[in-house]
Amino acid sequence: MPRLSEVIAALDALWPPERAEQWDAVGTVCGDPDAEVGRVLFAVDPVQEIADEAIALGADLVVSHHPLYLRGTTTVAASHFKGRVVHTLIKHDIALHVAHTNADTADPGVSDALAGALDLRVTGPLVAENNLGRICELDQPETLREFAARAAKRLPATAQGVRIAGDPEMTVRRVAVSGGSGDSLFDAVRAAGVDVFLTADLRHHPVSEATQHSPLGLVDAAHWATEWPWCEQAAAQLDEISDRHGWGLRVHVSKTVTDPWSAHHHSPGAPN
Repeated sequence: MPRLSEVIAALDALWPPERAEQWDAVGTVCGDPDAEVGRVLFAVDPVQEIADEAIALGADLVVSHHPLYLRGTTTVAASHFKGRVVHTLIKHDIALHVAHTNADTADPGVSDALAGALDLRVTGPLVAENNLGRICELDQPETLREFAARAAKRLPATAQGVRIAGDPEMTVRRVAVSGGSGDSLFDAVRAAGVDVFLTADLRHHPVSEATQHSPLGLVDAAHWATEWPWCEQAAAQLDEISDRHGWGLRVHVSKTVTDPWSAHHHSPGAPN
C-alpha cells in the first residue's frame, strides 16, 4: 500500500495547490505522511456525517471539496463541531485532504464533471484566464423547461431541486456551467453568447438584473448537487493512478447528502 505522502503527491499533481485562490484553504488538514493508505473516501463536505461514514467504511483518507477551516482557527477542541471532526478523524487514523478552488480550475475540474453529469459537450472554458466554468453544447436543441428537467434528473436530489429563470419555452443550444456559486460570472456568461447558465446559489438581485439585461435563461441547482459529480470524476482519476502504480487502492464516493437544506414547501398564497 502507498504512504499518505505518495497519495497526496498524486492528488497535488491533479489539483496543484498553487492554483487555489489566495483566500482558499486547501491541502492536508490532518494525517501522518508515513501512514499507509488502502481505502479513500471522496465527499463534498468534511462534516461529522462524512467522518462517521469514513470510520464505518474503514477509510484511511477522506478527500473533500470544501475546506474544513476556511478562515483559520485557534482551536481544534472537540467542544466545537469542526474540532470534533478533527478529533474523530485523528482518533481513527483517518487523514483529511482538501481540493477546492484548485479543483474548480483544473482540467478536468468541477465544471467538467458537472457538464459530464448532464451529458453536455464541452467546447471550452467560460473564463479562459483561470480556466473557470465551461461552455457547452447540446447534441439536440431543447427548451429551457426540458433542460431544467434534464438537470433535475441527472443531478443528485436535494430539497431545493432545480429552479429556472427566463422563458421556459425558449430554445437551448449553448450552455455555460459552473459548479458551486456562480452569480459573479454573469459578465463572462453574457460575453460567451450562451442561451442558458447553469450554476448554484443564485441571488435575487443578480438574477433580476440578468433577466432584465438579456433573454438569458438561468438554471439554479443546489450548491452541493452541482459539485457532487466532481467526487465521482476525482475518484475515477485516483483509481487510474492507483492502477498505474499498482497501489491497489479502494476508492469510494460518499452518497450521503450533506446539502444543508432539509425540506422545501411552496407558498400557497399570493402576497398581500
